[in-house]
Amino acid sequence: MEGVFPMSEDGEIYWFHPKERGVIPLDDRFHIPRGLRRSIRKRPFEVRFDTSFQEVMEGCRDREETWIDPVIMESYCELFKQGFAHSVECWDEAGLQGGLYGVRLGRAFFGESMFSRKTDASKIALVNLVEWLREERVILLDTQWMTDHLRTFGGYEVSQAEYRQMLAEAVEI
Repeated sequence: MEGVFPMSEDGEIYWFHPKERGVIPLDDRFHIPRGLRRSIRKRPFEVRFDTSFQEVMEGCRDREETWIDPVIMESYCELFKQGFAHSVECWDEAGLQGGLYGVRLGRAFFGESMFSRKTDASKIALVNLVEWLREERVILLDTQWMTDHLRTFGGYEVSQAEYRQMLAEAVEI
C-alpha cells in the first residue's frame, strides 16, 4: 500500500504521494488550543456524525478553487453509502455551519477536507473526530498535507517511509 490520494483538476483525477505526509496524533500529543477549549465549553454547535455527508462535501467544495469536482463528489458519496466515508457536522439553529469528511480503513482515518461557515465550526468537528477515533482505537489520522492550522493541534509531518510503516500497521497489511 503506497498511501496515494486523489485530487481533481479540470475534470482529471490525479494521484498524489507527497514526500512528507501530514498526520495528527491521536495520543496525548493532540493539542486543543486554549481559546478553542473555551469555545467548546460554550457548546455553540450540535455535533452530529454521518447525517449530511453530501452537504458537508458541498460545504468543502464551496470556495474559489477546489479539487472536489462532480466525479470526486460521486465517488466519495458512494464510499459513504458503502460505510467507508464519514462526516462530522456542526449544526446550529441556522443549519450546517461546518464540518469535515474522510475515509476510514481499518484503524486509519484519511481526512479529506473541512469547512467553516461560523467561527470554530471545523475545529470543533476535528476535536470530535479525534474523540471518536480514540474510542474506535484508530491509530492513524492522515491529513495528507500539513498546514499551520493543523500544527496548532499537534499535527506534524512524517517521511514517506515512516508513513508507509504507520499505514501498514493501521490497515494491517
